[in-house]
Amino acid sequence: MNRVLVTGGAGFVGSHLCERLLDAGTEVVAADNFATAVTANVAHLLERPGFRLLARDVTGPMSAPGPFDVVFHLASAASPRDYFRLPLETLRAGSHGTERALDIAERDDARFVLASTSEVYGDPQEHPQREEYWGNVNPIGPRSVYDEAKRYAEALTSAMRRERAVNTGIARIFNTYGPRMRPDDGRMIPTFIGQALAGEPLTVTGTGDQTRSLCYVDDTVGGLIALAGSDVPGPVNLGNPHELTVLRIAEEVLAVTGSASRIEHVEAAVDDPARRCPDISRARRELGWEPEVPLTEGLPRTVAWFARRRSGPHPAVGA
Repeated sequence: MNRVLVTGGAGFVGSHLCERLLDAGTEVVAADNFATAVTANVAHLLERPGFRLLARDVTGPMSAPGPFDVVFHLASAASPRDYFRLPLETLRAGSHGTERALDIAERDDARFVLASTSEVYGDPQEHPQREEYWGNVNPIGPRSVYDEAKRYAEALTSAMRRERAVNTGIARIFNTYGPRMRPDDGRMIPTFIGQALAGEPLTVTGTGDQTRSLCYVDDTVGGLIALAGSDVPGPVNLGNPHELTVLRIAEEVLAVTGSASRIEHVEAAVDDPARRCPDISRARRELGWEPEVPLTEGLPRTVAWFARRRSGPHPAVGA
């Protein structure tokens, strides 16, 4: 990969991907409309040779100076709080945005990597989830703006591969965590850490018996790069198969932070999946990839980043 485009390049996962690619000697053009990203995520990259940041909305006319070897399409709201706030924008990112990014890949005869999500499985009736599973999604519920946007993006990506011979790969990303998550984005890890550091109760939705599988961001980025460097069409699950209850994750956050906060149960979220755990057999077999960073290493790194951030300036969304 000599030159790549990363849509959503200033976001949480996108900024880590840009950094890893630059470290490998790849020229990177990052595009972001900053609807959910912060400039602080890529501020340390702005002076690096080979990095260019474009203020672009991928759902509109998308001018990106090519040619590119790979187009990574990560542009989308990804947390419930954000896609509830930006429902139409989220649907457009999955539809119009994916089409614009695919057009650029086709123009340059580039490899296209779609960052899809485990949310395409909905509240799964199969466990762990394999790529062959079609999912159990409420198409009109409040979460559907994200779930169905990604399902449509996968359908469009697959059609472009079949009908136009675009070299595409689909990654289904499971719960990813790490430094640069926004404290206010509403996702579990930043919410729990922020509450613990502030001495506030950790709010666990429902009983807390619902499960999640947490993958450290460095591992997720490694999976995306492995998919880009292959000819695997996917979909391929990228996640950690080690399953934990949400209540257990809250307890782990309390242990790492040393907080005396208590756990408080609140109303369960609508259409919240009861179990979420990937089968990563395909990633192991076809990409030679599996996660390497255990929670015992990734969580302290993440807590340390949040603790440092609390003592410094807090960049705002769209800053």
